[in-house]
Amino acid sequence: MRLPDMPLHDPFVVADEETRTYHLYTSNDPSVSGVEGTGTMVYRSHDLRDWTPPVPVFLTAEQKNLWATDGGWAPEVHKWAGRYYLFTTLHDESQPLPVPPPNRWGTPFPLKNHLRGTITAVSDSLLGPFTVVAPERPTPPPHLMTLDGTLHVDRDGRPWMVYAHEWLQTIDGTMEAIRLAPDLTETIGDPVFLFKASDAPWLGEQIPAGVPGRLPPYITDGPQLYPTPDGSLLMLWSTYEKNLVGPDGNISGGYVQTYAVSESGDVRGPWLQRRPLVRDDSGHGMLFRTFEGRLTMILHRPFENARGKLYEMELNGHELRVVRRCTDLDGGG
Repeated sequence: MRLPDMPLHDPFVVADEETRTYHLYTSNDPSVSGVEGTGTMVYRSHDLRDWTPPVPVFLTAEQKNLWATDGGWAPEVHKWAGRYYLFTTLHDESQPLPVPPPNRWGTPFPLKNHLRGTITAVSDSLLGPFTVVAPERPTPPPHLMTLDGTLHVDRDGRPWMVYAHEWLQTIDGTMEAIRLAPDLTETIGDPVFLFKASDAPWLGEQIPAGVPGRLPPYITDGPQLYPTPDGSLLMLWSTYEKNLVGPDGNISGGYVQTYAVSESGDVRGPWLQRRPLVRDDSGHGMLFRTFEGRLTMILHRPFENARGKLYEMELNGHELRVVRRCTDLDGGG
């Protein structure tokens, strides 16, 4: 299989040096894995060009007393304390959360909040099976509607979960972080606010002045943390650029891949926003290094019927840029 033939959303790559194998994790798709159910599957490759058919590594139906069985979004696998930990987001629409009061924008549309959050599962192998460590609840505080949790280990070796706090609760979506216990089963302390989506100054800069009507939500999505050699910390994240005005006056826009920088190297920031890396309805990317040492970004495009797209990247200090699109690997399009 090659990337143009591989349905995937929210791709995450683990480059396993021991086996010289790339593991590409995404939500389970029964049409290609051949296995029904919500969960995570993995494609494997030695060269980023030719991939094995995917195999499931996690299925919610195989877990005992799991608080939710829908979703399976944005799976990531991280090595921690000699084992492999899967982070993926689940939700349960039958468990409603209170609707928050209107904020400074008011509530422009009915908000239906329900239990959503990232779970943590563990395995001794990159191929699973993964078992949820705390099946009775999501890892972030359950009264918050959250998604896309990712692992960050700070300079003192302490684990954190960084996640997106849904715009459905906040209108202006935020990125937040919370400390994790050493076994990643529980959180420590309260969430820390990192930034809000509208902090990106380019968001909406093309909306004509004087457009009447309500402001759309501002979305945070797909965080991934990447330490730089100069001691800074990058965060890849995605949002929707609001630069189109329809005949009805409503404002819309496309999915974009952008990033922010914490020059202090601390996950708590302060975070400085950079301009988008890739537009064209692309996003939820992550950085990894190939076995040859090339810094590479993978993301999905388009949002619907998504496929993986690969980019060679350059890091100059803490400034990130696209060198080229790897059409020889991802087939173009």
